[in-house]
Amino acid sequence: MKALINDDFLLGSDKARKLFKAYAKDLPIVDYHCHLSPKEIAEDISFENLTDLWLSHDHYKWRLMRAAGVDEELITGNAPAKDKFMAWAKVIGMAWGNPLYHWTALELARYFDIYEPLNEYTAEEIWDKTSAMLKKNNMTASYFLKVSNVELLCTTDDPADDLSYHKKIAEDDKIKARVLPTFRPDRALNIASPDYLDYLSKLSDASGIDIKDLDSLKEALISRIDFFSSVGCRLADHGLENIPPIFSNEDQVESLFKMRFSDANINSAAYSTFEPYMLLFLAKEYAKRNWTMQLHFGCRRDNNERLFNMLGKDIGCDAITGYFNSTAPLARYMSDLDKEGMLPKMIIYSLDPHMNEQIDTLIGCFQEGPDVMKIQHGSAWWFNDNIEGMKAQMKSLSQQSYFPGFIGMLTDSRSFTSYPRHEYFRRILCNMLADSVNEGLFPDDDRILGDIIRNVCHDNAAGYF
Repeated sequence: MKALINDDFLLGSDKARKLFKAYAKDLPIVDYHCHLSPKEIAEDISFENLTDLWLSHDHYKWRLMRAAGVDEELITGNAPAKDKFMAWAKVIGMAWGNPLYHWTALELARYFDIYEPLNEYTAEEIWDKTSAMLKKNNMTASYFLKVSNVELLCTTDDPADDLSYHKKIAEDDKIKARVLPTFRPDRALNIASPDYLDYLSKLSDASGIDIKDLDSLKEALISRIDFFSSVGCRLADHGLENIPPIFSNEDQVESLFKMRFSDANINSAAYSTFEPYMLLFLAKEYAKRNWTMQLHFGCRRDNNERLFNMLGKDIGCDAITGYFNSTAPLARYMSDLDKEGMLPKMIIYSLDPHMNEQIDTLIGCFQEGPDVMKIQHGSAWWFNDNIEGMKAQMKSLSQQSYFPGFIGMLTDSRSFTSYPRHEYFRRILCNMLADSVNEGLFPDDDRILGDIIRNVCHDNAAGYF
């Protein structure tokens, strides 16, 4: 039986194989959005086995295991590590159509030289071989970053973080990749959260500013933005369920903010007023510093209240919000900023794949020099980073905008072995370009094709940030 991971994987023609090998295969990786732990990078953590490496933090895998009927004890519980792996192996071995099947195969091939598919019949042998390799080869966090050819990665960090691990990483010669923070102020904007006042206390301590009104909150956030900037941050990120109508009545927002100190049960309608006002304020601060603002929306999080109460957030219980009209509020938001000359570089991601064309036509309204594609449609995200999702996003972007200006793939992952997802993306891209050539829809000119591939897979992201 021919191994699944081979030179032809996802490459359906000689032209596709030529493009991938010549222009995409060996490019460094710029991972501009991930959830790797700076602490784990700084401490260069090691891994005992594949459960430790793969299953400890990966809610993608947890979600699939639940769907297959695996008991929670074997997912997030206290079952022995090998039992958890065996349960995962049985599930992934039959997960036809799921991108995790391909990612698992790629990770085994690229890091462990294993080309046999993982399933319940091969699990014992793969467990033994990988466990031995993890120990013998000193396969630590820095090892995986190095062999993955990671040039830059951007973590996701709270404004109250002291970034001490980022500073430690910068001083460590063993870690060759640049590791920079990303400013993620969601907690500072979630005024309806039960622990909001506790968070404000934490933010006050970090900034040295007593947060008692709207002005002092903004002052504290500006202070933290400047601190993040001093450690190399050039990116902000916001996770939203949807794009709300933008609201800019400062007096009303000030009154609302003061009310929060005495009313722990402030309603969600108040949140829908406060968050948009702060999004407008923060975007202007990002623009002043030439930062890039990322907007991730279309996700309804923590839907299973029982599991949330038992395990917390980021456990695989999130869902696509579904269709809603985000174009009008997003257009107004961008236009208001643009009128003031304060529209920052922006990457827009929707978890709803039906919004591809809406995003691609909207970003065309706000492009301007000297940046190529100042406003970006982010790569297929989360539930969409599968073959069809990636193809749909790239096809829409190419038809409605300027594809050679695209900043390409990211991992959005908590796993140190997730970098073959970039190879996955690159193979899909090269196959799409080759298909266009073979169908007579684009010239067979490797000078142009090579430039497109290099731009999208590396150069654009390296220059954009």
